[in-house]
Amino acid sequence: MSSPAPPSPTHLIRSHSSDVTAVHFSNDNERLYSGDASGRVVVTSTRSLRAFASWLAHTDSILGLQEWGPRIVTHSRDHKLHVWNRVEDLPSSARVGESAALSDLPTPILYYSLDVNALNYCRFSLLPSAFDPDEALIALPNLVESSEADVWSLPSKERIHASVGTERTKSIFSPGGRENMRTGLIMSMHLFRANPPLEGSASQVGELRLLCAYEDGSVALRRFVGTVEKPTTSVEGRGWEVIWKCKLHVEAIMAMRVSLDNQLALTVSADHIVGRYDLTAGIGAEESWNSSPGTTHRTTHPGNGCIAIRDDGRVCAIGGWDGRVRLYSTKNLRPLGTLRYHKSGCQAVEFAYSITLHTQIPQPDDNDDEEMTGRELEARGRWLAVGAKDHRVSIWALISFAK
Repeated sequence: MSSPAPPSPTHLIRSHSSDVTAVHFSNDNERLYSGDASGRVVVTSTRSLRAFASWLAHTDSILGLQEWGPRIVTHSRDHKLHVWNRVEDLPSSARVGESAALSDLPTPILYYSLDVNALNYCRFSLLPSAFDPDEALIALPNLVESSEADVWSLPSKERIHASVGTERTKSIFSPGGRENMRTGLIMSMHLFRANPPLEGSASQVGELRLLCAYEDGSVALRRFVGTVEKPTTSVEGRGWEVIWKCKLHVEAIMAMRVSLDNQLALTVSADHIVGRYDLTAGIGAEESWNSSPGTTHRTTHPGNGCIAIRDDGRVCAIGGWDGRVRLYSTKNLRPLGTLRYHKSGCQAVEFAYSITLHTQIPQPDDNDDEEMTGRELEARGRWLAVGAKDHRVSIWALISFAK
């Protein structure tokens, strides 16, 4: 039986006049955030497909953006990280005019900012608190050394872990410099907690871990085991130990994504390799881990710039420099199809959050003519957003890929 014809984009968003560099769905799939190379951020309603907020959030290219409760976090090449108060979409009955210019849309109020190091094109990694929705930890490249990482507390803006990844096996004044400089810049990072907590751990929320992908094509997983003086903070990387290091790529890693359950990670590069990593490997103290936690999958398509993993962990999307998005099974990297629309490189891909018919759906409001049915919400949960250098965001309605 022949394969079905590849789909076409369900929707196109033309709200940007520069290369689209970041996309993000809100947790309820109601809002699609997109950022571009000029520093502009646009918030689009997924119901009406109208932009209801647009503002010049930064003076340089957007590296990443994410909704965090009632806030929006934006990160840019201008060495700034901003936290904004979220703008809510107006109900349909309150809208005046359906084609308002982007310059007339409301601008979120800036809550606070953080000076950061953005020399290495590495976006932040946000870890919301399990106890207080207004607090979070955020990982960023170190303020001075781009091969190391810092972990900050929000909203206090206190740096609680400094220079994670420092390995002082050599003097910094020796000809070779610091040993970890061999890895080059951090290209991507992911901050998370082990779930559930390890046996014997004093933590009630799991052990803090940081996964970093580097310019030399390697990936390292570290965990914080604490220090005697300050068991919850660290300086110069003290208290952090390496669980494993793995090098699968021959080129710099361009993007890394981790599954929602923090069980696996995938990396892409300028080469034709997709790296797959087991984040549960080598954790136990009594475990003898001699084999590599990473697996190399070779494709026929070099030049990949972005990647996303669906929240069920079964499907990933890889955006290429050729403008195509290729879908794979995360289990064995079996190809599932190719999406063709953009004529220039894809720079951001993001899945919507899955909603099934078994999910409790809010009852429709008779006064809201845009209320969606359960099946419509399920279909929207299968959306994939792609941002590219052609200034456009394409939205694709995918099949479920269920067995």
